[in-house]
Amino acid sequence: MQFAGSHILSVQQFERGDVEHIFDVADRMVPYAHRRRVTRVLDGAILGSMFFEPSTRTRVSFGSAFNLLGGEVRETTGFENSAIAKGESLYDTARVLSGYSDVIAMRHPAAGSVAEFAAASRVPVINGGDGSNEHPSQALLDLYTIRSELTARGRDIDQLRIAMVGDLRYGRTVHSLSKLLCLFGSVQVVLVSPQELRMPGEIVQEMREAGLRVVESDALEAGIANVDIVYSTRIQEERFSSLAEADLYRGRYRLNQSIYTHHCEPNTVIMHPLPRDSRDNARELDDDLNDNPNLAIFRQTDNGMLVRMALFALVLDVVDQVDRHARDVNWYTAGRF
Repeated sequence: MQFAGSHILSVQQFERGDVEHIFDVADRMVPYAHRRRVTRVLDGAILGSMFFEPSTRTRVSFGSAFNLLGGEVRETTGFENSAIAKGESLYDTARVLSGYSDVIAMRHPAAGSVAEFAAASRVPVINGGDGSNEHPSQALLDLYTIRSELTARGRDIDQLRIAMVGDLRYGRTVHSLSKLLCLFGSVQVVLVSPQELRMPGEIVQEMREAGLRVVESDALEAGIANVDIVYSTRIQEERFSSLAEADLYRGRYRLNQSIYTHHCEPNTVIMHPLPRDSRDNARELDDDLNDNPNLAIFRQTDNGMLVRMALFALVLDVVDQVDRHARDVNWYTAGRF
């Protein structure tokens, strides 16, 4: 695809070469994300950060990624703090705020809303999650993490074996990741969930038509055996009609060190898009996994900075200028990574 000036709304925009290009650019961002170098390539540029749904990692990660490239961030969080609460349309909001920004990162609870907003925007828009639909930058950072973890084991994404566990019906991260995996060969996917929270049928069909081997199951122990990656998700309580309904499924698929030791291969990587639910009735990833070297959830969050920096550099067409606007850092950074 042509990245410069483009919206990033869905992983279905990408071909395999596009994904590999994003990852190559992300690799080039390591010195800046790790605070060994500083670049001011986006000096004077403004990111409009518009998050109409609760977010910590995604919102702060987008903002920090833009700051690390030298740009500035202006934030809107929550409907109550925006003119949308007064009845303003997404069209009008897009026309106004795109006049104040050079690029916009947006999250909204309604599926398709970010695309609707982007259609009226005068600057590139990056989808930070639209309801239960998609989360393209999360899927990219997840796949980047998978590649990194497998490379350390002498493997690559082709022939990946992955189990996706939990709320696969409403989990937009697994929706986008599943679609991205269709670009790779000989991939095996085990979908572990309650019957009521199965992966949408059209996504399962898309994976199978792309040649992926897909197995659906409700059995955790069998599902996480013989895989390279266990990708756990929380119950998306905000998509349910009530907390009581969400509680019917919360905590059903708990992974702890004992289950991991007895059922996973020794080097199986554990991933999660976060936040993990640490309440006693949930704990889809138990705290006793924190010292497990194969727990990659915080390596995922670090990789999110690299991928989001890459997306900004690509859509604003500054990839080849990043190093020319760089210098060494002048503060203490040892031990960060």
